[in-house]
Order: sequence, then structure tokens, then C-alpha cells
Amino acid sequence: MKTELNYINLSYQTNSNKEYNISLSYQLFGKALFTAPIILINHALTGNSDVSGEKGWWKKLIGENQVIDTNQYTVLCFNIPGNGYDHFLIDEYEDFTPSDIANIFLKGLETLNIKNLYAIIGGSLGGGIGWEMLVQQPQLAEIFIPIACDYRTHDWLHAQCLVQKFLLNGNDKPLQKARIHAMLCYRTPESLNDRFQNRYNKEKQTLESEDWLVYHGNSLNDRFSLKAYKLMNHLLMNINAEEDKLEKIEARMHMISVDTDLFFPASEIRTCFEKLKEKKENVFYHEIKSVQGHDAFLMEYEQLNNIIKNIL
Repeated sequence: MKTELNYINLSYQTNSNKEYNISLSYQLFGKALFTAPIILINHALTGNSDVSGEKGWWKKLIGENQVIDTNQYTVLCFNIPGNGYDHFLIDEYEDFTPSDIANIFLKGLETLNIKNLYAIIGGSLGGGIGWEMLVQQPQLAEIFIPIACDYRTHDWLHAQCLVQKFLLNGNDKPLQKARIHAMLCYRTPESLNDRFQNRYNKEKQTLESEDWLVYHGNSLNDRFSLKAYKLMNHLLMNINAEEDKLEKIEARMHMISVDTDLFFPASEIRTCFEKLKEKKENVFYHEIKSVQGHDAFLMEYEQLNNIIKNIL
């Protein structure tokens, strides 16, 4: 199974007419290219191309004898340029939109001579980029599975990303503070209250919930750069696939929401599904039940596996 980081060097003009030399990195898992159906995985905000194997962040979903079986499929995952996993960073991050990232991914596919995909699967921001890709190339994939995301950033999510932007532009521990705020949106009040129940750590003289939040803030700061986080937050803030082109997407679409999601509420994803269902037959809706909120797509593997197993 190939897991090394591969690179494609591209010249790219953004939608804002800025010229960039892009180092697009990617990883391949499972069967060799063109020997099996290809599944493209688009990673989420703090994710990367390492989706399977020992350190894979979706290894409970992707791997040998998993639901996305690397004995059966070729799994491809690009790094969003500027996410820092490959040490490539972007200074002027506001030059880029999710539409640009979709364009870059499409150019990557073209360079690899991949004309068709069996499936595109993406969680959160990755799903939003998937929407943007298919609006631009409606015939690209047979199946599209956007998880815990919608085709656009709605007002509530935009507002949360705006708070993130303010925190990230501060001088005192910006990434840690932004991550603590984000964790309160990735989870739900019920999940934190049930987990910690106001327990107090006498040794640290703090609530266990506070200690947990500080840990996550420091942990992300240790493995993620401020430039990368600013870019990724900016992208999440600006998902905007053209609504009038959604019905032209030819892929069979399976939209998966989380009933307690605060970022991409299930009600918004259901609304998108219902509108598309009026115009298309091959659109389906699934819902993960969880107290965990948005992060359920990274935690509720039994439910997610059962849903995807019946799709692929």
C-alpha cells in the first residue's frame, strides 16, 4: 500500500487573478492507480492526506477490510495547499476560495490522467470542496458523499468563523484561543456537560472541562501552524457552490448530516436535500444520531460505517 507523499507542481491563477506556483501533495492507498475504482477523500479543516494506515485520521473507515476497503479500491487524498502538512504554506490566504481549491484538485486529477472517480467523499470543509468540484465538473464522479457539510457556508457558521478570524489575528496565543472556541462549536453543550459533570481537578485547581479545552488548544498549536489555520478557517468561511448548478451534478448523492451539528445543522442539509429531490431522483439523505455534534463524523464510526457500507 503506497503511503508516501507525492507532489504535483502547478501554475495556478486564482479567481482573484493572483498567480501562484502550487505544490499539490497527495497520498495513495490501496490498489495501484487504474487497477481499481478510485475514491477521492477530501480532508477536513485540521485533516490532511494521511487518511489510512497506522496514523490515518479516518483509519476506522478506510483500510484493509474496512468499509472503504483498500483491497478493493484506490484511495486518493490531496492536501489542501497551505494546510502545512507538506510544509507548503500560503501567506496571502485570502487570495483563495474553496472554488480555487476545487480547481486545483481538478488540475491534480488531470495531471494524474484521472478522468472519472467512483466516489468523492468529504467531511465538513472537505465535503464543501467536493460540492465545488462537482459544480465545475458534473460528470466527474459516480457517487458523492458529503458528510456534515452543505454546499455553502450559512450565516451562523460564517459568524463563528469570523470570531475565529478575530482570535487568530490576536497577539496572545491566537491559535490556542481559536481552537478552544472552535471545540465549543464542534461539540455540543450536552456532550461537555455529560462528559465532565463539573468535576474539579484539585491538583490543577481547575475544572476538568477547562483542562480538556486548554489541552486541545495547546495540542493543535504543537502540530498546526498559524498560517495554515488562518487559511483553513477562511476556506470554511467561504464555501459557496453555485446553487443553480447543483441539479446538474450527475453523481448519485448521499448527504449525511449529524442531528446535533452546530456548524452545519441537519435542518439546512435536509433543506438542500429536499430542494434537490424535487429535481433529481438520485439524491438521498442520511442522519447520524449523536450527542457529540459536528465532530460525530470523526467519532460515530459504527453509524457512519453502516451508512457508507450501504452506499458503496
